[in-house]
Amino acid sequence: MNQGISRLLWLLSIPSAYHLFQNLVGARRARRKIVQEHMIPKPGDRVLDIGCGTGAILEFLPNVEYFGFDMSPHYIAYARKMYGDRGRFKQERLNQVSIANIPPSDLVITTGVLHHLSDTEAVDLMRLARDVLKPGGRLITVDPTRCENRSFIENFQINQDRGQYIRKPEQYRDLAEKVFDSVSLSVHHDLLYVPYSHAVLDAKKP
Repeated sequence: MNQGISRLLWLLSIPSAYHLFQNLVGARRARRKIVQEHMIPKPGDRVLDIGCGTGAILEFLPNVEYFGFDMSPHYIAYARKMYGDRGRFKQERLNQVSIANIPPSDLVITTGVLHHLSDTEAVDLMRLARDVLKPGGRLITVDPTRCENRSFIENFQINQDRGQYIRKPEQYRDLAEKVFDSVSLSVHHDLLYVPYSHAVLDAKKP
């Protein structure tokens, strides 16, 4: 990894720098679109956010009961400072012990997480999501994806991503279908201001 990329990754560990970068590439607009078109939460829903980062998704959620989990102490500290009255935040990796303390949820969301996980790890995470969901509850995932016939610029940018498991859209769907019977897949090429493709999974628990 060259010095420039190492420095960028260090900067992105700082919440204020992370938000600035996210806003520059259009992540705020992307969150709004994903919430409105895919998550579609209702007031009073119970929402579990796996890999919640700084909790920025709360800006676009109605009055929900929100649980956020992330491994970064800096992001969780920022989330508690900014949104502490709107959610409960845990700096830990979600596991069976964690979900035993979370009431059944209407919606589980995970943004930009699966492409950091191996197939086995991704399926394990989806099983945790299924176990915590209410009957009829949904898991929504959003991750960068590799699509055919995309521009050199997009391919270059995706290749710079820290995630080692960026998959084709159908590969994400295949993983979800190992856990859920009802899975739909959407691909977006315009969530950000820069060329980038994202796969959105919507998996429903019977």
